[in-house]
Amino acid sequence: MNRTLYTLLFHLGLPLVALRLFLRSRKAPAYGQRIAERFAFKLPAMARGGIWVHAVSVGESIAAAPMIRALLQAYPQLPITITCMTPTGSERVRAMFADEPRIQHCYLPYDLPWAAGRFLDHVQPRLAVIMETELWPNHIHQCAKRGIPVALANARLSERSARGYARFAGLTRPMLAEMSLIAVQTETEAQRFRQLGARPQCVQVTGSIKFDLSIDEQLLPRARALREQWQAGQRPVWIAASTHEGEDEIILAAHRQLREHHADALLILVPRHPERFNSVFELCRGQLPTVRRSAGEAVAADTAVLLGDTMGELLFLYALADIAFVGGSLVANGGHNLLEPAALALPVLSGPHLFNFLEIAAMLREAGALQEVDDAQGLAAEVRRLIELPRDAQRMGAAGLAVMKANQGALQRLLEGLGRLL
Repeated sequence: MNRTLYTLLFHLGLPLVALRLFLRSRKAPAYGQRIAERFAFKLPAMARGGIWVHAVSVGESIAAAPMIRALLQAYPQLPITITCMTPTGSERVRAMFADEPRIQHCYLPYDLPWAAGRFLDHVQPRLAVIMETELWPNHIHQCAKRGIPVALANARLSERSARGYARFAGLTRPMLAEMSLIAVQTETEAQRFRQLGARPQCVQVTGSIKFDLSIDEQLLPRARALREQWQAGQRPVWIAASTHEGEDEIILAAHRQLREHHADALLILVPRHPERFNSVFELCRGQLPTVRRSAGEAVAADTAVLLGDTMGELLFLYALADIAFVGGSLVANGGHNLLEPAALALPVLSGPHLFNFLEIAAMLREAGALQEVDDAQGLAAEVRRLIELPRDAQRMGAAGLAVMKANQGALQRLLEGLGRLL
C-alpha cells in the first residue's frame, strides 16, 4: 500500500469514522462536540510560527508535559500548539496549561491531505513534535512539503507494531524517511525504526522522558494531610490505577479477599476512561461501601473503596496509597506507566500484559521494584504480603525510585535534538 491508496481508503472509510464518533458520543458526549476541528474547519485563532506538539490522548499528554514546559522556558518567544485526538486528552491539556497564555490547543484533524494541509497553513509551525508512536503519513508528508521538520519524541516501537508497519512498507518507508528526528527509548527500538526505513542519522537513542517525571514537593504532604483528615493514617491503602474493562471485577475480588485478613483495608480504584466512571461506581457499590472522589465525600471508617473519578489527579491518588497496582495489564492492553508510582517510592504491582512497557518493566523487575500477578488470588496475596512485611514494601519502593534516578537525562537529550532542528 502506498500513500495514494491509503488516502483513498481513508476517504472511503469516512462513514465508518462518523459512525464510530456517533457510537462513542453515546457513552461520552464530548465525542459529539468540536467535530469540525477534526476536519480542520472552525479551528480556534492561533499565533503562528511556533512549535506543534501532538499527544494523542491522556497518557501521551502527561508524558509530554515536562518537555512542553522545558520548551516554553527555552523558547520564550514561541507559541506552542498542542493537539490530541480524544476529549479526555483535550481536557487534560487544558487543565495542565490553563495558566500558560502561549499554549494553543485543538484536535488534530484526520489524516487526509486537505485537512492536514489546512491545519498546517493555519498554524504554520517551525517544528512538529509527535509523541511516542502516533504516525500519520499525510500529516508527515504535508510537513515535508512545507519544509517543516518532524520529530518523533519518546518513540516506542514494539516488535508486534514493527511487524505491522513492515506489512505496509510502501507506506511506512517513505513516511519514516521524511522525518528529521526519531528520538527512541532503547537501541532495540532504534534498530526497528532503521529496518523500517528511517534514515540512520536521524535515529537517536535518548531514553524515556518518563524517567524525568518531577514530583511537586507539596504532593506528599497534601496526601498525608488528607489521610489524617480521613483518620486513615494507619489503615492499609492500596490503589488500582488506569484500569480497563474486565479488570475491575478482578480487583474487587482481590480486595474482598484482602479484607478477610485486613478488614480496614481501603482500595482506591481509578478507571482509565471517564465514560466508565458511572458503571464502575455501580459495580463497586453493589459489592462494598464506596464513595466517589468527584462528590467530595469523606472516606469514613467503614468505606472500603474510593472511586477515583476525577481528571488530572492520578499522581495525587498514587500519593495517598501505600501500594500501587497499574492496570491495563490483567487484560491484553499492554499496560500503562509504571514509573509514576515508582517516582513516589511505592512498591509496584501489575498483571502480565506489559508489551507496551517491556524495557521499563524489565528494569523495574530486575531491580526488585515490580511484582507481576495473574489473577485476583495472586493480587490479593501480594498486597497482603506487602502490608504484613512493610520492610519488603520499603525495599521495593526504594528500588523503583533508584531506577528512576539512574535513568534520568532523556529529556535534556531530547531537547538538544529538538534545538538542532529549530
